Amino acid sequence: MFCTKCGAKLTAGVNFCTFCGNRVEVPPAAAQVPAPPPAATPIASQRAQSMVAPQSAYEAPRQQASVSHTCQWCGAQVDSASGNSCQRCGATLLARTGAPSISGWLELPPRKDMAKLQFGNSSCQIEGLYVPAAEMNLSAEDSVYFSHHVLLWMDPQVRITTMSMKGGWKRLFAGMPLIMAQAQGPGHIAFSKDEPGELIALPLQAGQAIDVREHMFLAATSNVQYDWFPTQVWYQTRDDKDTETFYPAGYLMDRFYAPGAPGLLLLHAGGSVLVRTLAPGEAILVKPTALIFKDPTVQMQLHLEHPNAGIFSWGAWSSRAVRSIWLTLIGPGRVAIQSVFERVEQETGNIVNTSYATTQYW
Repeated sequence: MFCTKCGAKLTAGVNFCTFCGNRVEVPPAAAQVPAPPPAATPIASQRAQSMVAPQSAYEAPRQQASVSHTCQWCGAQVDSASGNSCQRCGATLLARTGAPSISGWLELPPRKDMAKLQFGNSSCQIEGLYVPAAEMNLSAEDSVYFSHHVLLWMDPQVRITTMSMKGGWKRLFAGMPLIMAQAQGPGHIAFSKDEPGELIALPLQAGQAIDVREHMFLAATSNVQYDWFPTQVWYQTRDDKDTETFYPAGYLMDRFYAPGAPGLLLLHAGGSVLVRTLAPGEAILVKPTALIFKDPTVQMQLHLEHPNAGIFSWGAWSSRAVRSIWLTLIGPGRVAIQSVFERVEQETGNIVNTSYATTQYW
C-alpha cells in the first residue's frame, strides 16, 4: 500500500503517512459477485453419462475361506462351507440361542431355528408352536418306524406295515407298545404326540447311540436300530403285608443306535427342553420323570433324601415316610431334561428295599 499524496510505501494497518502526514484512506473492498450455479444436466443426459462412464477393472469374486463353527445346541463342529445349519441336530448356526446358564444348561433352540433335516434322499420339517408336528417327505427308498398312535396324516401312496419288537411280555409289562408301524415312501407323512411340548430332532451319526426314557419316542428312520435294557433303578414300599415295586425312571429304557449310516430320531417332551454336558465324574441330581435322554456313557443310580427329624414327636417315623427321590446322573456325556414332569409314585411311602442308592439326611 502506498500514500496517495507523496507515494511513500506505507506499513499495513497505519492511519497516516509517516513521511507527509497525509491521512490514509483505504478503498472499499470490491463486492464479491456470487458465481452462477452450474447449469442443471438433463436427466436423459445424466443417464447417458452413467451409461458411458468408465467402469473399473473386473475383479473375480474372492472365495471365502471356510470357517469352523460350534453348534450351540449339540456342540458339534460344523464347517461353514456345508451351509448355515448344523448337520448333526439341524439348528441354524446363525441362531441366537443364548448363553448357557451359570450351571451349564442350554435350552433347545426355538422352533423357527430348526432347519429342514435331510436323511438319505428324504427330508423332515418340524412345524407348529404349541403342539408341534414332524412332516416327512419320504423318497421311494427311505422309510421310518413309529408308534401307531402318533400318526397325524399321510399321502395315500405311503405304504404302512408292522414291525414286531423283541421281548413282548416284558414290553407289555412295562406298558410299552408291542408292535411298531413302518412307513415306506414315496410320499408325505406327519407325526404328532397330541400333547403340548417340544419336538426334539436328534440326528445320529454313524456309530452313535442314545438312551431315551420310555414314552418319549415319536419316530425314527429305519436305518436306526432299536433296543432296550432294564434301568435297574427301583424301590419297594410296604403297606401292612403288601409289598410293591416302583421304577421311577421306568422299567425299561430305549436305546437307539445308528450302526453304519447317519439316521434321524424324533422325540417329544413336555415344557422346555434343557441339555447339559457332564464332565467325567461330574454328578447331578434330577427328578427321575424329568429325564428325556442321555448318552450311554452317563451312569445313573437312585438317591434318597430324608428330613433329619430326630426325636421330635412323630419325626422318627417321618424320617422314613417323607423323602425326596432323585436320580443321580454321572458323566461323562450329555443329558436332557424336560421342565414339565410327573410326580414320582409313592414318594412318601414306607420304603423297605431299593436298588443301589445313596442316602442323605437333612
